[in-house]
Amino acid sequence: MTHNSQQARPLEGIRVIDYSHFLAGPYVGRCLAAMGAEVIKVERPGTGDAGRQHAWFVGDDHAYSGYFLQQNMGKKGLCVNTKDARGRALMQKLVDSADVFIENYRPGALDKLGLGYAALAERNPGLVYCSISAYGHTGPDAHRAGFGLIAEAKSGIMQMVGNPGEAPPLLRISLGDMYTGIHAVAAINAALLGRVKSGKGQHIDMALYDTLVSMHEYAVQCYTLSGGKEVPVQTGHDMPNSTLYGVFRANDGDLVIAAQVDDAWKRFAALVETHGGPTGFGADARFHTNTGRNAQRLEILAVVKPWVAARSVREVLALLDSIDVPSAKVQRIDEVLADPQIQARGMVVEQDHPVIGKIRLPNLPFHFSGCDTSITQVAPDLGQHNAEIAASLGFVEADIAAMQADGVLFSHSGGAA
Repeated sequence: MTHNSQQARPLEGIRVIDYSHFLAGPYVGRCLAAMGAEVIKVERPGTGDAGRQHAWFVGDDHAYSGYFLQQNMGKKGLCVNTKDARGRALMQKLVDSADVFIENYRPGALDKLGLGYAALAERNPGLVYCSISAYGHTGPDAHRAGFGLIAEAKSGIMQMVGNPGEAPPLLRISLGDMYTGIHAVAAINAALLGRVKSGKGQHIDMALYDTLVSMHEYAVQCYTLSGGKEVPVQTGHDMPNSTLYGVFRANDGDLVIAAQVDDAWKRFAALVETHGGPTGFGADARFHTNTGRNAQRLEILAVVKPWVAARSVREVLALLDSIDVPSAKVQRIDEVLADPQIQARGMVVEQDHPVIGKIRLPNLPFHFSGCDTSITQVAPDLGQHNAEIAASLGFVEADIAAMQADGVLFSHSGGAA
């Protein structure tokens, strides 16, 4: 894709305070940074964001976390002790200058520090304040702690995956955090747009549990529209309501086939019959509608599973490509990174880190025609931009030096303070 480098990124001129930790909040900040916002990552003295202690580690003494590097690229780093009056004053000035504030603490936790929405909005009425929590700021569970795993279990999503009769598998991706995070990005941008007309910001209350419940594209309506009779359950490797749509094992690996649309099914069934399947399989009218295929699902699987198992992944994919039936190999992560499509789309970003050298991390999926949103600036060291940020807020050099000496502004050795 050709980018017009003369066009500014959409959020240039917007200042974001990222007062979050671990995943959901930092991911929001990373997305806004990619869109051009100045994102200031605020951390506590000592260990900073807990994400800094999350594998995979690189560098001498495992000093750098890939987890942190990925979610915090493109940001400036401020490490300040808000328990000190000078640190609180600096934070207040910083928030006064901000357009967006992101936090993902338990509801009420930041009120005690004077960093809750009510206190900050009183000082800065235009502030868009985004909270991310497990259950949200209202309801009987608002006070409870939680992580993505908790939301995945509570939401009904986990209960539907895996093989019948077995405990559901761990999803191995942070679905709740990432899905809530990207919804928060959308909500923040909408609030910023609304502020243009109203002149006022607002509080955005995002809950991991809410967003995963909203993700159900069929389970909720199956239950409500059936009068409570239909409760989706574990089905293993295919979709009983969308035959044929699922995962199949070849003789050297796994692949997925999506032949659930009538026309695609007819092409697929004819192909199976032509290449060793039972006579009449392609012409069997019982299978020519979705309702019919679902009713005869087990009969169909009894033909398709051994047909796939007798062939290699490559052979099956070639046959399906020849009749335009969607299919794909179930790829390992090394195969994903080597995929020419992923490379062509720029979905791996390379950065030059001043200490650990070249690093490769997943890019964000934004593709704007007028600008490039790939981030080349690596995640900041703890407190790396303390002096720069303090000076931008009007603090003089002597005061900044005193705060650094007293630990009000904290930085790791080797990072510019």
